[in-house]
Amino acid sequence: MNRFTFGAAAAALAFALPVAAPAQQLPPAVVGVVDTDRIMRECTVCAAANTQLQQQLQQLQQRADALRTPIQTEGQAIETALRALPQGQQPDAALTQRITAFQTQQQTAQQEIGTRQQQVERNVAFVRQQIGQRIEPAIQQVMQQRGATIVVDAGATLAIAQSVDITPAVLAVVNQNTTPLNVNAPPPQQQAQQPQQQQPQGR
Repeated sequence: MNRFTFGAAAAALAFALPVAAPAQQLPPAVVGVVDTDRIMRECTVCAAANTQLQQQLQQLQQRADALRTPIQTEGQAIETALRALPQGQQPDAALTQRITAFQTQQQTAQQEIGTRQQQVERNVAFVRQQIGQRIEPAIQQVMQQRGATIVVDAGATLAIAQSVDITPAVLAVVNQNTTPLNVNAPPPQQQAQQPQQQQPQGR
């Protein structure tokens, strides 16, 4: 009786389990390669934006040089005045005030250059983001035209056959959009100053 019951249960269980379907074979992959760095350099609006970013960097460097020169001059003058003091003598009120003003000038210059540098870095990232938003649909379009099933970046490959390089085609599609890129990133979003209220824990 027990054997019959066990056998019947096993047969019923086997009948109830779904039959595993044979694994579906994947189609052969058709790989395309695109050099996104080249597109970011050579696309028409990209080149114009990169030129403007270079000008921003040059202006930043010029401003840093303009601030550095008088600071260095004043610093050397203060150092000379300190060395001229008799051994053990402290700076008088005028020299002390001069040192304090020099330190304030240094801090102000560092803050200004730091702020400007952060803005330029945000501008660069913002431009790259905009270019990426144009490259992605261009790649999708060329993929459909060429029948590619996967596209990899040239930077992630060791060698590329010319027959799988779709960079010129993608570049041509990107160049169809002649709207200039914005080289001035919006200000970063300010975080909420008020902390979130903690929910009371249940007892």
